[in-house]
Amino acid sequence: MLRSVLGLMALGFVAPAAPAADTPPPLPREFRGVWVATVANIDWPSKPGIPAEKQKSELLAILDKAAALKLNAVIFQVRPMADALYESKREPWSEYLTGTLGKAPGYDPLAFAVDEAHKRGLELHAWFNPYRARHPSAKSSAPDDHITKSRPDLAKPYGTHSWMNPTHPDVQNHALAVVLDVVKRYDIDGVHIDDYFYPYKEKDAAGAVIPFPDDDTWEAYQKDGGKLARDDWRRDAVNTFVKRMYSEAKRAKPWVKVGISPFGIWRPGHPAGITGLDQYAELYADAKLWFNEGWVDYVSPQLYWPIRQEKQSFPKLLEWWAGENTKKRHLWPGLYTGRVTGTEKGWPAKEVVDQITVTRKQKGVDGAVHFSARALMRNPGGIADELAKTYTEPALVPETPWLAQGKPPAPPEVSRETTDGKTLLRVKTASDTRFVVVRALTGGAWATTVRGAGAGTVTVPVPASERIVIVALDRTGRESEAVEVKYYPGK
Repeated sequence: MLRSVLGLMALGFVAPAAPAADTPPPLPREFRGVWVATVANIDWPSKPGIPAEKQKSELLAILDKAAALKLNAVIFQVRPMADALYESKREPWSEYLTGTLGKAPGYDPLAFAVDEAHKRGLELHAWFNPYRARHPSAKSSAPDDHITKSRPDLAKPYGTHSWMNPTHPDVQNHALAVVLDVVKRYDIDGVHIDDYFYPYKEKDAAGAVIPFPDDDTWEAYQKDGGKLARDDWRRDAVNTFVKRMYSEAKRAKPWVKVGISPFGIWRPGHPAGITGLDQYAELYADAKLWFNEGWVDYVSPQLYWPIRQEKQSFPKLLEWWAGENTKKRHLWPGLYTGRVTGTEKGWPAKEVVDQITVTRKQKGVDGAVHFSARALMRNPGGIADELAKTYTEPALVPETPWLAQGKPPAPPEVSRETTDGKTLLRVKTASDTRFVVVRALTGGAWATTVRGAGAGTVTVPVPASERIVIVALDRTGRESEAVEVKYYPGK
C-alpha cells in the first residue's frame, strides 16, 4: 500500500488518498543482462594501452547504452586469464588494459564500473574465468607473479593456451580466493563464470586431440587409493569447486548472486533429438547437477542457435533447462545477439527478438543475457534498434527470495530541493537498499527512474509531476512499502 508523507507538506508535497486509477502499474520483473567481454578486447576497452580517461569514457558509453535500452544488469569480465581488471594483491593487472601484463592502468576499472552501473540502475556482476591462465591473444610476457611463472606446476601449456589443472587443490584454493577477494572488497551484485571449465579440446599439427596435462595429480590420486574413473575424477573436481564457490560466497555476503553460463547442451539427446558437443564428457562440466542441487542462483545456458535449427532447437533446449530447475532458481538463457551482423551470413535482428518472445512464454524463465556489448554499441542489422522496441518499459531484476534475510527494506525518506529551477528529490534509504525506483505521473503517463542508493542518500531529478511514487529495493530485489507524494509546482 502507499504510505502518506504528511511531513513533506511544508516543502510543497501533499499525500492525498489517491484513487486506484492513479496507482502506477507494476513494473515487469525480467532480468535483462549483457556480457561485457574484456578478453582479447572483445567489448572493452577498444584496444589495450589507451589512456585511462578514454577507457572510462568507453565504459560509460556501454553503461549508458545498456540503461537506454532498458537493460538492468551488466556482466563484466574481470579475470580473463589469471589476471585482474581491478586492484589485486593476488594476480597482476590485465594486459587488455595497458598492453603489458602487470602494468597498472592508473585507476580501478571494477570499482569504477560498480559505481557507475549502480548510478544508472544497473546491477554489476563480476565475471571470472577460474582456470584459464593464458589466452592466445596475449602478447606481453608474464611477470614473475603470474601463475605461469610463480607456479608452473599448476598452469601448463595446452595447445594455444595455458590452463590451470582443476584437480589440483592449490588451483581450487587459489581460484576461490580470487573470487572471494572480489566479493568481500567490492559492492558487486553477483559473481559469474562462463562455459570454460576444462578447455575445449585442442589438436596438434597431426590432427590428434592433445591430452590434458594432469598426469601428476591423476597418479597421486591413484596412489592414494582413489576409486573414480579419470573422467569422473575430473568432473568431481569441477563439481567440488562450484559447490565451494557457492557456499563460501554466501558465507561472505549472502545477497551476492552466483551465476554460471554453461554451454547450452548438457548432453546430446537431452532433450531427444538434440545433437552437439557433450560438455559433460568433454568439458567435465555437469551443469545439470549444479542446477538440480541449487549450487547457483541463476543459470544462463548459452543457447546460441536459432529457433528453427532443429538439432539445436532454442525452444526445446530452453524447455529442457526449465525442467531441470528443481530448486526454483533463476533461468536466464544466453542469447547470441552478436550473430546479428547485417550481412547474409548473420542472423536477422528478428531472430533475437523472437527468442526473447520464446523466453517470455516459457514457464520458469524470467530473463535473458545478451552476448555481447559490441552488438549493442555498433547496432549491426539494427539489433539495438529492435531491442529498444522490444524492451518498451523498464523492468526490475527478479527477486531472489531464497537469499533474503530479515524484513523488506524500510520505506525511503524523501525531501525536495530546487536547483536552477529544477526539482530534485533527495531520497534517504536504509543501509540494505540497493536501488531507488521513482515513478512520476505527468500528463497521464508514468515515467520510471531507477538509481542506485549509494551511501544512503541519492538525489533524483524529476519533472513537475502530478504524482510521484517511490520505493526502495534491497539487494535481493524486495520492495519497500511505497512512498507516495504529490507536488504542486511553485508552492
